[in-house]
Amino acid sequence: MSSSSSDEADKAFDEMVDKVVDNFIDTLVDGQTNYRKKRAYIERDRERGHNQLWKDYFMENPTYPPEMFRRRFRMNKPLFLRIVERLSSEVPYF
Repeated sequence: MSSSSSDEADKAFDEMVDKVVDNFIDTLVDGQTNYRKKRAYIERDRERGHNQLWKDYFMENPTYPPEMFRRRFRMNKPLFLRIVERLSSEVPYF
């Protein structure tokens, strides 16, 4: 094998390696830019949830007793109501 054919083979091999490496880098870069996917919107019917929560814990005759309120919200209902009253009277946002 002559040195010129060896040089040509080395050159061809180097070009092939360069193409493979370039393609690999392009794939990595494209994968990073397209990585963010849109989140699916899920309708949660928040109004119905609010109404159910009100019915379960805050109506005249709630579905659940005060012990269940404490278990769910980790505080007594009178304390919660005092916090709500104070926030609504002192903070304009509420």
